[in-house]
Amino acid sequence: MRPQSGWTMIDLSIVIPVYNEEDSLPLLWPELRSVLESERLTFEIVFVDDGSRDRSAEIIRGLREADPRVRLVRLKANAGETAATAAGFHAARGRLVVTMDADLQNDPHDIPGLLRHLDRWDAVTGWRVNRGAGDSALRRLSSRVANRVRNWVSDEVVQDSGCTFRAFRRECLRGLVLYRGFHRFIPTLLKMRGYRVLEVPVRNRPRRFGQSKYGVLNRVFVATADLLVVRWMKSRMLHYEVAEDLGGDLVKE
Repeated sequence: MRPQSGWTMIDLSIVIPVYNEEDSLPLLWPELRSVLESERLTFEIVFVDDGSRDRSAEIIRGLREADPRVRLVRLKANAGETAATAAGFHAARGRLVVTMDADLQNDPHDIPGLLRHLDRWDAVTGWRVNRGAGDSALRRLSSRVANRVRNWVSDEVVQDSGCTFRAFRRECLRGLVLYRGFHRFIPTLLKMRGYRVLEVPVRNRPRRFGQSKYGVLNRVFVATADLLVVRWMKSRMLHYEVAEDLGGDLVKE
């Protein structure tokens, strides 16, 4: 999360993984622009194209030509949402970072509220309290089961672990190591490192285009191995306090 040489720090980076979202992108960008310009922040939108097979990258290039605050990070091949999120974190130049989906179900008007909580918290994660408004009964059921399994195995109390609409202070992402599928557990990983994480209600809008990339199997069963790894990591965390460091102020040559 350290900007490369020559980069200028700005107020906010919005990181958006994209996979086959050509219909959503032309609608998402103007809505984001309107909300963020009203906040009077310097910002950038980092679209991470995760090997899309449609015109998503071409559309983002067109948005970039019209407004330099749009950025395109294009992966060579489909690597999954965690990889796209990590690539976006690495590219982000904002003092604050927000992650959200590209499918229009996350409401950009929730972003100012998420950011305001960062005055007192290190990270804020969304809780889709009106989940029924945007998803099918099967998807709601699979998410409910997945949340209960994840909380049980990871020893957490999270209302909506599948919501990736989140806001972070830049410093809490520094040194964060992600593995495939671990985008679901970023709040837990941050808590393990001592950061303060808050869960707040956000809106969930109906899907307008395409289909969800996730179903019952990859929400519950495929993630089980990841959960076991997180549980193991929590059980093996080092906990210690230094009582004395005599001469620790000396500088090695």
